[in-house]
Amino acid sequence: MIRVLLAEDQGMMRGALALLLGLEEDIEVVAQVAAGDEIVPAALEARPDVALLDIELPGRSGLDAAADLRTRCPGCRVLILTTFGRPGYLRRAMEAGAAGFLVKDGPVEELAAAVRRVLAGETVIDPALAAAALSAGPSPLTAREVDVLGAAVDGATVADIAARVHLSESTVRNYLSSAIGKTGTRNRMEAVRAARRQGWL
Repeated sequence: MIRVLLAEDQGMMRGALALLLGLEEDIEVVAQVAAGDEIVPAALEARPDVALLDIELPGRSGLDAAADLRTRCPGCRVLILTTFGRPGYLRRAMEAGAAGFLVKDGPVEELAAAVRRVLAGETVIDPALAAAALSAGPSPLTAREVDVLGAAVDGATVADIAARVHLSESTVRNYLSSAIGKTGTRNRMEAVRAARRQGWL
C-alpha cells in the first residue's frame, strides 16, 4: 500500500480527496492535516510514502513544509496539489524538493497516477504550467526583498515591517523600492499583488 499524507485547509476538499484516493486499491490516506505547521509532525508520526500538499495553508505554506520534509522525512516524496498554477510556485516547489506539481482542476485518475509515479521516482508536472514556468524565467526578487514584501502583505507601515524582519527602516525602504522597480509597479501593495500573482511570494 502507498501511504499518503494529505494537507488541505478546506475540509470538504480534504474529505473528498481522501475518499477518492481511498477508493484506489493500492493507496491509503494515513494522515490528514488542515494547517501547514501540522505537516512535518504528522509526517514524522505517520511515516507516509507521499505527502500531497496544498500551497496556501494557515500557519505555514506547503512549500516551506516541503523543504522541511526533504531533510526530516527523506523517504517521503512530495506532490504539490494547488488551485494556483503560478510559474513562480512551480519553480519554488522544485527548489524545495517536490517531486510533482499538479493543479486541482485535473481528473482524479491523474492524481492517483501521479502519486504512483512520484513514488516510483518520477517527476510529475502539469505540462501547461511547466511551459509557462520556463517562459516566465526565475523570480527577479532577492530573498530579502521577498521577506520585506511578505511582511508588507497586510498593509503594515515601514516601522512595522522593519520590526518584523529585524532591519532598519531605511533598509526596508530600499528593499521595498527595489521590489517595486523589479515588479514594474507603483507602490508596495501593487508589488505584493504582482509578486503573489507570479508565485514569487
